[in-house]
Amino acid sequence: MPSIIGFIGLGNMGGPMAINLVKAGHKVLGFDLSEAALALLTDAGGEKAGSVADLAAQADVVITMLPAGKHVRQIYQGEGGILDNARSGTLLIDSSTIDVDSARAVSSAAEEKGMPMVDAPVSGGVAGAAAGTLTFMVGGADKAFEEAQPFLDIMGKTIVHAGGAGNGQAAKICNNMILGISMIAVSEAFVLAEKLGLDAQKLYDVSSTASGQCWSLTSYCPVPGPLPTSPANRDYQPGFAAAMMLKDLKLAQEAANSAGAATPLGAEASSLYALYCNSGGNETDFSGIVNFLRGVG
Repeated sequence: MPSIIGFIGLGNMGGPMAINLVKAGHKVLGFDLSEAALALLTDAGGEKAGSVADLAAQADVVITMLPAGKHVRQIYQGEGGILDNARSGTLLIDSSTIDVDSARAVSSAAEEKGMPMVDAPVSGGVAGAAAGTLTFMVGGADKAFEEAQPFLDIMGKTIVHAGGAGNGQAAKICNNMILGISMIAVSEAFVLAEKLGLDAQKLYDVSSTASGQCWSLTSYCPVPGPLPTSPANRDYQPGFAAAMMLKDLKLAQEAANSAGAATPLGAEASSLYALYCNSGGNETDFSGIVNFLRGVG
């Protein structure tokens, strides 16, 4: 049965996600500060909401895709926000990538208002958002997850219930810390190989079938040549921008400090990506850190 879905945050990820909900037959009310982003939704059959309050008052489901924890707290808990205007029982899905503490605080506030909520950050990039093949890492109560899953299934291919509130965010930042560390390791190996006179293709042929095999090597090789589909062959135009990787690594460090976890490699990866971004790598693909390690960037 079609639902009225309010979608707040119609950027590179949120816009295609909202359009897939329209294609599935739902009525989608959109809100974004960008008129261009709103136009893409309305051209696809969605509708423009006059305000966050109007959107929340009408919706059966509210989905948000916002830049940071402070924006999520404001949209949900601020004056004129979602929690003050949505009906009790409205399903809330936050697909932003934010700090665990903010996710848990907003979820607790929603629960007090009688609104089931899940944190559901995504992996899969803009292409996955457009194709409806995203991976959702979901935190929240079992009942809230069950209510959210039919909508997540429209926008994604793999839906994982990671546990209670905030655990979706925890899964996202732990995964991306692994990714950031492993990309640096693979990049360092290719730079060392160059210095030693070892051809990049030969290193790839060995490591892709040996103990050095990992996603950063065989799905996203950071040097041109061995893997034609990697951003290295497109002058490091992002799939996943270095600035976004740095954001996730910082979130991982915030969580590690809060939880008292030792993550020395995660801390070093965060420092290296900060140096790379500050040297002009912000808008390049995160695999472009290989150029920084060469001393080019």
